[in-house]
Amino acid sequence: MTTTPTKEGSAAVQAHRVLVLNSGSSSVKYQLLDMRDRSRLAVGLVERIGEETSRLVHTPLTGGGAETRERKGRIADHAAALKAAAEELAADGLGLDSPELAAIGHRVVHGGLRFTEPTVITDEVLAEIERLVPVAPLHNPANITGIRTAQTLRPDLPQVAVFDTAFHTTMPEHAARYAIDVETADAHRIRRYGFHGTSHAYVSRKAAELLGRAPEEVNVIVLHLGNGASASAVAGGRCVETSMGLTPLEGLVMGTRSGDVDPAVTFHLKRVAGMSVDEIDALLNKKSGLVGLCGDNDMREIRRRIDEGDERAALAFDIYVHRLKKYIGAYSAVLGRVDAVVFTAGVGENSAPVREAAIAGLEEFGLAVDAGLNAVRSGEPRLISPEYARVAVAVVPTDEELEIAGQTFALIEQAGRTAQSGQAESLGQVDN
Repeated sequence: MTTTPTKEGSAAVQAHRVLVLNSGSSSVKYQLLDMRDRSRLAVGLVERIGEETSRLVHTPLTGGGAETRERKGRIADHAAALKAAAEELAADGLGLDSPELAAIGHRVVHGGLRFTEPTVITDEVLAEIERLVPVAPLHNPANITGIRTAQTLRPDLPQVAVFDTAFHTTMPEHAARYAIDVETADAHRIRRYGFHGTSHAYVSRKAAELLGRAPEEVNVIVLHLGNGASASAVAGGRCVETSMGLTPLEGLVMGTRSGDVDPAVTFHLKRVAGMSVDEIDALLNKKSGLVGLCGDNDMREIRRRIDEGDERAALAFDIYVHRLKKYIGAYSAVLGRVDAVVFTAGVGENSAPVREAAIAGLEEFGLAVDAGLNAVRSGEPRLISPEYARVAVAVVPTDEELEIAGQTFALIEQAGRTAQSGQAESLGQVDN
């Protein structure tokens, strides 16, 4: 554990808590974790920041009968949001001034090619995250705001960035490059970066554990299916292909994003429909995917409509599943040998019809789903394939916050050990 002096400077305590912050454009999600047993002490969400309908929902998870608390009313900005969250944590005896707090871990969406591992945030690191704003205009600015606000609240505390893109930096160049002019691509950092990396890293590792094997021994296709959705091909613990690209728009059909489209669609919409670049951007990112196909991006509602005979909802579901099948097939070819196909995130973990439909017809690939196992609802990792299936099909609940906390704490502990080793070596030199 990281050793931190108390305010009085007399006794030292073992700093073992990590606060995880996920700052969005108008929201902040936070979790406080105890890394001794990887348990959650509190979770919270501040949403609709800057609006009159702002809301903070805070749930302490210590002391047995603690109940969720809610604040309503305008929260002006991210600084006010984090201060409000800090007040709620303090009310539970979990304040940010505690010497037990070892670090704050931040989810940062885009780290480019430079950041391949969790990184202690310095002025130089923050400047590089800012330089990546043009390739992540919806995400990195909010992440930066969260970092800067947290730094003002605890300037003495290590702040660590954990990047969504980091897990995918192991992709070979032939998978990461687009087939466009190399000089143009390099000048503007145009390549495939991938996202949801903390989820893909966590889930692929947990899938190996479920199979009773080391991550280095298995090849896994991970399907992260939430409102945002992505697939990855993970060979021996390393990502070799993923569906999202320069931005999170590429790949699977999502809640409001189109996923793969012919690039010429954008030219056509500009020339023929007279749409501006911003209008096309909004169309593909916010008005497409499931919501564009049928008006709903909630898979539960889509399934309800299908059961009632809604043809538009049925077509949206079929398009969604068809894209999943294409990626399962493509990634099977990329990997050569597949040990497991794993479903995770909101839809992947909870929608049995999506899992069944995505695997149906892939028996020649060694894939099958057991209807009984698939129908079971559980928060635990589990197999849903029959024993005879050559390739395992699994459901593994993702835990991005725990992954961020784990990577943050490991980095801080490693830095502490390195510092102690350096001090010991220095003392040895003095003694000699």
